Amino acid sequence: MLRGLKYFLDAAKVSLVVCFLALVLVTAFSWLSNLFVPDVEEARDPARDLQHGEYLLHVAGCVGCHTDTDNGGPFLAGGRRLETPFGVFHVPNITPDVETGIGGWALKDFIRSMRRGADPVGRPYYPAFPYTSYAKMTQTDMRALYAYLRSVPAVRRETPRHETVWYVSRLFMPIWKTLFFDGDEYRHDSDRDEDWNRGAYLAQAVGHCAECHSPRNALGGLRQASHLTGNEHGPDGDNVPDITASPEHGIGDWTQGDLLYFLETGMLPDGDFTGGAMADVIDNSTSRLTREDRQALAHYLRTVPSAQDKPERK
Repeated sequence: MLRGLKYFLDAAKVSLVVCFLALVLVTAFSWLSNLFVPDVEEARDPARDLQHGEYLLHVAGCVGCHTDTDNGGPFLAGGRRLETPFGVFHVPNITPDVETGIGGWALKDFIRSMRRGADPVGRPYYPAFPYTSYAKMTQTDMRALYAYLRSVPAVRRETPRHETVWYVSRLFMPIWKTLFFDGDEYRHDSDRDEDWNRGAYLAQAVGHCAECHSPRNALGGLRQASHLTGNEHGPDGDNVPDITASPEHGIGDWTQGDLLYFLETGMLPDGDFTGGAMADVIDNSTSRLTREDRQALAHYLRTVPSAQDKPERK
């Protein structure tokens, strides 16, 4: 019996060593890959980039998260608290202040943060920052957003450290990213028309709808098989509704006009108005869409299959 116990302990030690080495290798590979970002083409029309970047800033929801409006905080200087099942995350300053914001970032650093989910020296971000969706944005859109962010007033404002639960650590983020993040740009669906693809791009990449409207697994990864079917543990613990084409649980019985008016004003088909985080999304994001983009987004959302209509996948 003692010999069996010794064998078990030796095997456990070997397993721990193997797991540790695997963690080191994954972390090292992830860190090195984060440092490598291909050369980025500079803006050909800076004025257009600024205008388009301001538009994207609102569509992407940057204002609602990075401005502490509840406490009268400066524009894009951070300060908001995001309460999640994994702890409290403090939204950072993204003004061009060199010491407390992103003023020392080059364009490549900004694209690294959006496409790779890492800071300028390769340290991984937590997915409370929705880079898992922003990574799908085009390089052209990322460049325009960066240009606009560089143009706003710089504000010196420190960001507090995140208050995560004990088992959440940046050390494990490379493994998390390996499991739940691909970093690929949005892929055009040739079987769909341009209007649908524009709506899908707005929802999946820029607007990052899934980050709130899709449930997550125990490790915080989005459940792809339940895309946009709602989330009982949304921002600040709120219940986020199903926005698939399900007539029972989602928006399947909404008309195109219902959805367009909701995205513009926040008014529901029954005459009531949305509240909570979605009210901020309406005010700062969807109401600022062009009519064409709002139509495209509504068109796409009305085609998203409900959970029972989706193929099984991990």
